[in-house]
Amino acid sequence: MFKSHNSDGSEPGKRPFRPGLADAVGVDAGASQWERVRQRLHEEYGEEKYTSWFVRMELEALKSDLVQLSVPTRFLKSWIQENFLPRITDLWAEESGVARRIDLAVRSAVNRTIPLKATEPREAVSERTAEPRAAASASMPAAAAASLAARDVAAGSPLDPRLTFETFVVGKSNSLAHAAARQVADAASGASPVFNPLYLHAAVGLGKTHLLQAVAWAGVQNGRRTTYLTAERFMYGFVAALKAHSAIAFKDTLRTIDTLVIDDLQFLKGNNLQQEFCHTLNALLDGGRQVMVAADCPPGELEHLDERVRSRLAGGLVVELAPLEEDLRHQILKARYQTLAEQHRGFTVPAPVLEFLARSVGQSGRDLDGALNKLLAFNQLTGEPVTLEMAENAVKDLVRPSDPKRVRIDDILRIVAKHYNVSRADLLSQRRTANVVKPRQIAMYLAKVLTLRSLPEIGRRFGGRDHTTVLHAVRKIDGLVATDRALADEIEILKRLVLEG
Repeated sequence: MFKSHNSDGSEPGKRPFRPGLADAVGVDAGASQWERVRQRLHEEYGEEKYTSWFVRMELEALKSDLVQLSVPTRFLKSWIQENFLPRITDLWAEESGVARRIDLAVRSAVNRTIPLKATEPREAVSERTAEPRAAASASMPAAAAASLAARDVAAGSPLDPRLTFETFVVGKSNSLAHAAARQVADAASGASPVFNPLYLHAAVGLGKTHLLQAVAWAGVQNGRRTTYLTAERFMYGFVAALKAHSAIAFKDTLRTIDTLVIDDLQFLKGNNLQQEFCHTLNALLDGGRQVMVAADCPPGELEHLDERVRSRLAGGLVVELAPLEEDLRHQILKARYQTLAEQHRGFTVPAPVLEFLARSVGQSGRDLDGALNKLLAFNQLTGEPVTLEMAENAVKDLVRPSDPKRVRIDDILRIVAKHYNVSRADLLSQRRTANVVKPRQIAMYLAKVLTLRSLPEIGRRFGGRDHTTVLHAVRKIDGLVATDRALADEIEILKRLVLEG
């Protein structure tokens, strides 16, 4: 299928690249570099986040030491600068081979028109046709835009039909969280909440999202107006409401539901968003409506959140889902194996193998899923039956140490800083000199492999960085360890120092 193009060669709805007037780099080179950066942002952050934050960010000029980007609103500028600018800077350097400063500006009304070709006089801008996107937005009546944004929020985030109370396996580590979630789900419409807000926290893969979505499914069945939103979806809805000038409709929609369920609250950033969330939270709680929230740490450790929000969240019932005990891991494995066996005829896992997996593999339900999927892959692709010997070989990378020491990120920072003769403050700073970047990436890598902390939590402990920055560091060190024997030995020494210290 062929794409149509504008007269200047750009795709419809996309602004072509306009070179700066001083020290300009070639048009084709700048445009191609920017497209590669956009593609990597799309791949790293996914469709929803890319559409929310990056799709309207455009390249204005490329100079020898400066990249000039623009966005249409001050809110987007503030949000991108606070959360994504370091990563965009890194991506640009990787794609162009040149380190440049990124300057982000808000497009004026003049700049929101289609930009000039390189040969046109600047005065001609005001006479050009407006962007197709701007024209489309302007053609929609304000009332219709407000209604659309409100309905979009009310619909909530997609629910997984597998994540219900019927499929949730209960054990000692999660029984209190399950009981509290069940009470929220079974409450009659109009009933006053007992625990409000209900706040669940745990490491990755221990069942937070499962319980939240189970509450959302049950709420719908019980006739309660229930909305399940990820923090990302909440942010997207708020931005959409601002764009459509429907912020009041956005607020009213959220404040008239019976139960609001918010997942991954640790990702909620930005002063405007936190302020709006705080107002919404207060309105719902004061109105006797149920709020249920999940994050990867207790309210007090959400350092980027406003103190008023943390205090209000801590004032309800805060429940931690602990790491899965062996008996619960065994029950989860049996339940998920039965599901796989129904889908794949001939796939058989003996009881001793399930016991081995429960005893040896991972710390979370996702680790158990990964182990079963590996056995299925070995069985289906090689035809080899599942035996204890085969299982030990297939999942050896998922087997956890028999008696793992509880490692703190503070210990990793201290030992890495001393080893590389830098300060702890250097590792947490925004400095990007070579003598700091490498130790910082190694410390992030050690935090990922030696602790149960999630990528977002590690990022927060390293000076408030985004989880993708941590992921980039982990992948880079992983790659270097595979090819650089000296670095691999150095990493092993640091691991021993951390585990022994």
